[in-house]
Amino acid sequence: MSPDLIAREGLPLPANVPARRLLVDADGWTAAAKQLHEAGACLLALWGADERERNGQFQVFAAFLLPDEVAVLQLAVAGERPLYPSLEPWFPAAARMQRAIRDLLGVAAEGGDTRPWLRHGGWPEDFFPLRRDVDAAVAFPNAPQPYPFVRVDGEGVHEIPVGPIHAGTIEPGHFRFSVVGEKVLRLEERFGYAHKGVAKRFETLPLLEGHRLAARLCGDSTVAYAWAYCAALEAIAGAAVSPRAASLRALALERERIANHLGDLGALGNDAGLAFGLTQFSALKERLLRLNQELYGQRYLMDYVVPGGVRSDVGPRMVRQLLDEAAGIERDVAALRAIYDEHAGLQDRFKGAGQLTPSLAKALGALGLTARASGIGRDLRVAMPWAPYGELRPIGAMRMEGDVAARVQVRFDETMESLRLCRLLLETLPQGPTSVAIPGIAADRLGLGVIEGWRGPVLVALEAAAPSATRRCHVHDCSWQNWPLIEHAIIGNIVPDFPLINKSFNLAYSGHDG
Repeated sequence: MSPDLIAREGLPLPANVPARRLLVDADGWTAAAKQLHEAGACLLALWGADERERNGQFQVFAAFLLPDEVAVLQLAVAGERPLYPSLEPWFPAAARMQRAIRDLLGVAAEGGDTRPWLRHGGWPEDFFPLRRDVDAAVAFPNAPQPYPFVRVDGEGVHEIPVGPIHAGTIEPGHFRFSVVGEKVLRLEERFGYAHKGVAKRFETLPLLEGHRLAARLCGDSTVAYAWAYCAALEAIAGAAVSPRAASLRALALERERIANHLGDLGALGNDAGLAFGLTQFSALKERLLRLNQELYGQRYLMDYVVPGGVRSDVGPRMVRQLLDEAAGIERDVAALRAIYDEHAGLQDRFKGAGQLTPSLAKALGALGLTARASGIGRDLRVAMPWAPYGELRPIGAMRMEGDVAARVQVRFDETMESLRLCRLLLETLPQGPTSVAIPGIAADRLGLGVIEGWRGPVLVALEAAAPSATRRCHVHDCSWQNWPLIEHAIIGNIVPDFPLINKSFNLAYSGHDG
């Protein structure tokens, strides 16, 4: 089944970007996956659902990014030991998602890695939290079991375990290095320590309240998650937000992008030995966050994007403050970029470190900023612009080198472009209301919200059980696809360069483990 066939025969799927859904059997699942791979599609998300009380079956969903739309395959799976064909041969990023479905739902992909991914001994092996006939609130004694990391044997090879608890306030994750001397031969990651069971929690929330949970899944991407949730809800309801509300949402999203890039640029300078960079970029980020607090009432805008629009408007005085701030940040970032580019010691650490070649990035399904630094110029704001990005015409950033230096340059490029977009949004802000009412929602409708956050695409798949109730909500962060890439980027580098390389990706732990 070619992508053309999917587009022609698939059912239109309510979403903020062009999307279609195709119901397939097991053979169709495999055939479509092969042809999507050949067409250069990228796996966006993979999840499952328990529909046995309706039709005696489970459902498995796979969302794929095509150049001009999102295609969702839906496969029914039945039986006492439900199995479905693995996507891993064509989409390696599916491996961990398939393991997560097995842990949560008891529906397994054929073949592949059978080790648990999210189940860290916190519940029995035969207990599946996302099945509808289980009590997910039941408590089990924690019984952690040794995890069978893959061993590398050979003369002089030894292992270095790092984590899962780290210095500072970062989320938990385990990194197992196999090294000779200081050179890394292999890295294996393990996550899931911060798994919060949010899919089950969403089922207890009214549809019009789920955006508050979505905004709190990943603290540095609150606007992206809240907008993705609201976009899915509004798609189901057939509600269109006003042009003014769309512009205010985009302004918040671009400010979120700027804040994170500023923080990363400072941290990357510090990791490479330039503490001056950390000081300067931290001050710029703090300036932006303090203005957020003054104008919006929150440093991180967890409650700004709401169903039907935004929580508050911006008046003429606020517009002036935001424009003045953008001009100041743009001036300072340009000066700091010149310092970074001309600092020989910094560039020596950046260039060639943690390289992810364009061919490898494409083969492994890289997304977002990581992909754009390795020659994959995919940015949904450019390729599938939703309102108001179609009128803004953002310019995508891309580098080919795939190393730390490239990821730094993409951050600089995107920061300057986001500042331009903020000015454009403020100078052309449409008149009109900031929110609209959400009409009654039909039950059993599945909707998608796909937003290009600062890391990359954030997806929310939302289904209504009744006009006000949530049947299920699956939230996906592109860190699922990008974490395995670090295992490849670190090979041949030395262990002391890992903090720098890891920070250049700066992937989510909490968003990944939701």
